[in-house]
Amino acid sequence: MLIMNKIYKTRIIESSISERLNSQKAIVVSGLKACGKTTTSSLFAGSILKVDESGKTQQNILLSRLNPKTLLDGETPRLIDEWQIAPLLWDAVRNRVDESARMGQFILTGSSTPLEKGLITHSGTGRFSWIKMRSMSLFESEDSTGEVSLGGLFQDDYGFACTKNDIDLMRIAFLICRGGFPSTLGLDDRYALLNAKDYYYGIVNSDISFNSSRKKNTSSVERVMRSYARVQGSSCSIATILSDIAANESKSISESTLSSYITALESIFVIEDLPAWNPNLRSKAAIRSTKTRYYSDPSIAASSLRIGPGDLMNDLDAFGLLFETLAIRDLRIYAESINGEVFHYRDNNGLECDAVIHLLDGSYGLIEIKLGGEKLIELGAKSLKKLASIIDDTRMKKPSFLAVVTAVGDYAYKREDGVYVIPISKLRN
Repeated sequence: MLIMNKIYKTRIIESSISERLNSQKAIVVSGLKACGKTTTSSLFAGSILKVDESGKTQQNILLSRLNPKTLLDGETPRLIDEWQIAPLLWDAVRNRVDESARMGQFILTGSSTPLEKGLITHSGTGRFSWIKMRSMSLFESEDSTGEVSLGGLFQDDYGFACTKNDIDLMRIAFLICRGGFPSTLGLDDRYALLNAKDYYYGIVNSDISFNSSRKKNTSSVERVMRSYARVQGSSCSIATILSDIAANESKSISESTLSSYITALESIFVIEDLPAWNPNLRSKAAIRSTKTRYYSDPSIAASSLRIGPGDLMNDLDAFGLLFETLAIRDLRIYAESINGEVFHYRDNNGLECDAVIHLLDGSYGLIEIKLGGEKLIELGAKSLKKLASIIDDTRMKKPSFLAVVTAVGDYAYKREDGVYVIPISKLRN
């Protein structure tokens, strides 16, 4: 039986697209395949060109070389979908927008970097604005009530009154494995999980080879992706990943192969590592600058490991790692909508902070991510308070808030020591 799924949910990024169209001549919306770039961007478009339209792809590529003007003509904002397939369109758009001072002339959407190298002669600085789009946060998929605002936490003595949290650990396990892709909305849970599995195999069998002249070996891709899923949430080196593959997989791979596969996954936005935060400290601790490794959506990690919600319930260590991936995805979406970025903190003394939300005005908040339970919450709060105590507040601001974001918990609340405890299903931007 065919099940039609045409549900559209309002996306947080819509306000950013609207603002950029009023402040730049062209914008670029990039991100994972099927995360909703085209659908959302279409809401703002006066006309649309789909470069990869069935039966017209080669024609569009040829026209981009011979007469790109014909592809650019149309009511503005002109949406050029999957522009990277015909990368000569980049310079054509840049030249077109130089002819007019009008803002919001073009929207370019893309799910990978350009196929052909050396065809773009100018970065587009001063003409283009870049926006990263991700899969849906829990608030966007209506799996979070949004009673706690991340932006609100930056206000002095932020208060909130929440209803009881109705989402249990099994539901969080499902949301991890389902992921945040719009195509899963409205589907029965079983079909939503199948959708996530098919998405993973699309990466393995096709997408990862999209930017390469040579098709990637499928079994090697699977080994790399499994290993990457196992090391998520760590700042491990390439050598460590190679050791993990050697210890856990039937065949090893070379360092150059591993590096090329990771680069390929980054180019299609499947991998998105988290950069390190470098605060001013009173202590002499050496801050580690390596990025923390993450998949951009937790369902890709779950599918890479071939696990489902039941498996996560039986392995709370794996559950914790994949929940962290979900939480980082959501925090990135929420933070960017309030002009913020997300970082991590680690030093050589073993002190860590899973997420630092840093705003343009220098304000920041410190967040630990835990499954829940009094013991884990207490560990998270202790770590946050220790980090806050060594920050040199004569050279930078004090943290606006300390918070432990949990998978489960009856309520969101503020502890006596000032640390917030917030279930992920209560959070929004």
